[in-house]
Amino acid sequence: MKKHFLSSFLVLSLAICSSCAVEKKEITPTKPTVIETIKTIKVPAVSLEEQVSQTHKLGIIGEVEPVYFLPMKKAILSRIDTGAATSSIDAQNINLFEREGVKWVSFDVVNKKNGETHHFEKRVYRQTAIKRQKESEERIVVLMTIKMGDEKITTQFSLADRSKFDYQGLIGRNVLKGRAIVDTALSKTLY
Repeated sequence: MKKHFLSSFLVLSLAICSSCAVEKKEITPTKPTVIETIKTIKVPAVSLEEQVSQTHKLGIIGEVEPVYFLPMKKAILSRIDTGAATSSIDAQNINLFEREGVKWVSFDVVNKKNGETHHFEKRVYRQTAIKRQKESEERIVVLMTIKMGDEKITTQFSLADRSKFDYQGLIGRNVLKGRAIVDTALSKTLY
């Protein structure tokens, strides 16, 4: 009943309004309307690559990238792993020692591709347990300076035996966060 009444009232109101003579005046705005203002705003077209390069200095990188472990002269191909919190490097001849009451470590990094070897001595930054399916592994973490693309980065690397892996370096979130977007369909974009 209410619906019928409301629809009848609406029809009657429209009929009365249509019979009324209303003088139409043309409105000429003195200031541009909001719509005209929006139409005149020019937004520069920025590609995804440009947006990424403005916020992430390394840009879009692939699943495997060259990394220079300074002061080494040749890059070591490294796996990019967004699932790893901390990066790691294949280290050989790891020896812990003390220097003035502080823990230090010496180790060698040998580039499997060209044989370049560098002996490092670094202060132990921390030790961490890496959990594996079958067992846990204790690893030493040091600060390493690397170069990826044009970026020099000093950050934590765990020392690991990566001789069984295809890639001697593993780059984790501590390097990637805020610096790169990873597209696993790509590879070696930083050469």
